[in-house]
Parts: sequence; C-alpha cells; structure tokens
Amino acid sequence: MKIAQVSPLAERVPPIGYGGTERIVAYLSDELVRQGHELTLFASGDSITEGRLVAACDQAVRLDSKVVDPLAHDVFQLEQVIQQADGFDIIHFHTGYSHFPFSRRQNTPSVTTFHGRLDVADLSQLFRKFSDIPVISISNSQRNPFPRMNWQATVYHGLPVGLYTPGDGNGGYLAFLGRISPEKRVDRAIKIAERVNMKIKIAAKIDAADREYVENEVGPILDHPLVEFIGECDGTEKEKFLGDAYALLFPIDWPEPFGLVMIEAMACGTPVIAYREGSVPEVIDSGVTGFIVESIEEATQALDNVQYLDRRRCRQIFERRFSSARMAADYIKVYAKLLSHRKRRRHAMAKTSGITSEQAPLAASGETSVPRK
Repeated sequence: MKIAQVSPLAERVPPIGYGGTERIVAYLSDELVRQGHELTLFASGDSITEGRLVAACDQAVRLDSKVVDPLAHDVFQLEQVIQQADGFDIIHFHTGYSHFPFSRRQNTPSVTTFHGRLDVADLSQLFRKFSDIPVISISNSQRNPFPRMNWQATVYHGLPVGLYTPGDGNGGYLAFLGRISPEKRVDRAIKIAERVNMKIKIAAKIDAADREYVENEVGPILDHPLVEFIGECDGTEKEKFLGDAYALLFPIDWPEPFGLVMIEAMACGTPVIAYREGSVPEVIDSGVTGFIVESIEEATQALDNVQYLDRRRCRQIFERRFSSARMAADYIKVYAKLLSHRKRRRHAMAKTSGITSEQAPLAASGETSVPRK
C-alpha cells in the first residue's frame, strides 16, 4: 500500500523533547515501513523516517527563530500533498481540519486522526459542514462533543516495544511528566507528594502561552524542598526517569484525549495514579496498571497500595494493548475499509454510466461520504 502521513510542522518527527503527535507519527510511519508498505512522510526537513521524506520547511517551526508566520509553511505543505495525491492509495492527516475542503475534492481517499481536545464551541459549525469527512479518534471519550462525525475507528496510541525497558522503581520518588499548564495540574501532583512526604521529580515543558501561569501560580510551589524540576527530557532520559519512579502522577483536570505519558510509564513498568478524566478509564486498568482517583485523598491512599502492584504486569499489558505494531494494524484496517469503499463506488459508477471502472471518477466534486463505522 502506498501511504502518505502528513505531520504538523511545529515539531520534527520524532520530536527532540515534548511533542506527542509527532512522536506517534514517527512510530506509526516506521512501523508501516517495517510491515512492508511504501511510506511518504510530509514533515519538517529535520525529521527522521524509514520512509521517504517530503519537507515543507528546513526544521521544526518551533525551533526556527526565523519563522514569523507558521501558517505559510502549513499552506505550502498542504499544496505539496495535493500535488502528489494521485501517487498514494491513502493520505493520513494528523494536522487537524484545515485540509478538509481540499480532501473533499481529491480523488485519493484520506482520513484524519484528531490528536487534540474537541470540546471547543468554535468547531460546531465547521464539523456540521464536514460531517462526511472520515475521521479517527484516539479514545472513545474524545468523540463525546461530536458523536455524529464520520468516525471510522478509535485507534489507541502505541509505542515500539523495544523503546523502553522496565525499571525497578527504586528511585524513591514520584514522577510528573508532560507540560506545566492549568489542565495538567502539577499543583495537584505537588500536593499529593506533600501529603505522602515523598520527593517528586517534574520533567516538563513550559509553553510560551503558559509562562504567566507558571510565574504567578506554580513558581512558588516549585521551590518546595520535595520538588525537583528538571525540565524537558529526551527519550533516553525518559526511560530512566520513569523506570526509577515509584509511580507516575497524572492528576489532570481536563478531558485528556489520550495521555501518551501513561503508556510510556506502563512500558517502563511504572504504575500510574490518574484522575478520572477523558481517556483515563480507557487506558488505565485500575488496580492493575495503577489507580484511578478523584481527589487528593484518594491519590494518597492509592500510593499506599502501589507497592502491591506487579510492575511486570504493567509491562505485559503495555505490550498487549499499546504497541506500535498493534496501532499500525488498527490503522491498516481503516485504510483497507476506505479503499474497499472507493472500489465499490467506482464499480457502481462505471456500471450506471457505461464506462470502465478505471475511467470512473471517485466521486462528484464536493461529495466524498464514506460509510460510518
């Protein structure tokens, strides 16, 4: 199968530090190549892939101080995709919805994975207009704001099984990994650590949009003697950071679409203490790979019971449920369904119009609906 993966340009593929979407695009792309598919990755020029790279800019936009208007690079990338579209069997977008008007008018089937939150009122009018576009969720809970979209599947994220090795958790500290932002609630994590009198290490990115929040609300508590702030960490640092941790704290306060850090912790054998929001009940097996809680009090009680969890079992469940091979297989099923639908439509159009199926167009302009799952 000839497959195009279209990645955001903000980070390279895979990202150097923080960047969940681009990391998943990297794992998926390389796994598709390993499974024998012909893969083209549309991404920034500093990206690394087992497939063919088509670059829309020299390096990740976030890292390029010369970039003033990131949208210009996004539009250029979209034109690259459109120009080469006929050379693919399927185009898989990870870039949101900006391509919807163009995808609707292309003969090549496409599908879009949403990686972010959808509980945004601004999306209502747009999603009603493009309710025929085939889309994929990364958790069932992510669909809640727009259940009538043309959902093709829920595909949970996956990691290469050899990416991390399990640790023993003997570091004697709690871990917080991700972004420091209001919805991630690092303040809760620190309060939980205070309650159990346990050191907490915070490996986190601070976006420009969150600097005021950090300075005004988080900064003072980062000076607590139990807190060690270490900033962003790369893949090799992350393995030790998570593997040595007693537990990962994930005290979110928003409808998390997936939460990649949860399965990264499981890959390292580290249990997760997570608040019951968004995808958490779909990812964490409470009492097996961690505990799902609803308050600081419940979190502190859960930490008392982490010692009874089997870290080897956490790793086994990761391998069974959240490998990149499983993720790629799930996406291949979606691709095959869309291609099968295309073939049936072309055959039906050829039959009614008296031309060969090879001559029949995929669909009339502006009409690309595919069956709903």
